[in-house]
Amino acid sequence: MASVQRTVEWVDTDASGHQHNSAILRWVEAAEAELFRNLELPDYFPSAPRVQQVINYRAKLWFGQRVTATVSIQALGRTSLTMAFDVRGEAPGTPDFDIVAAYGTVTTAHVPAGSTTGQPWPGHIVRALTAGR
Repeated sequence: MASVQRTVEWVDTDASGHQHNSAILRWVEAAEAELFRNLELPDYFPSAPRVQQVINYRAKLWFGQRVTATVSIQALGRTSLTMAFDVRGEAPGTPDFDIVAAYGTVTTAHVPAGSTTGQPWPGHIVRALTAGR
């Protein structure tokens, strides 16, 4: 599991001042990058395109609000990986991140350079992901 904290910047919002739907994925991808840095797997990203993203929006996040995005490994398949995530906002007047703004899953597939289809995950990635659970 890995988390990142961010502040909702003006560029993250739509015209009404709350988060644009694309901001959620950027924060989740930042947490994903943190997870794979922690696992010392820099070769994951060039070979792991997204094949599915499911996002459930629950609450609005506003300009200036602090948010935490957290990802964790949900399922590791032969050629795919599904991560669960949530993005929480800081409750007004408290330092607690208890407002679930969005949650869902991101699924990637292992498609190494030069290949056009999913291939089995390399052993070192499987070992790191199963040890990191």
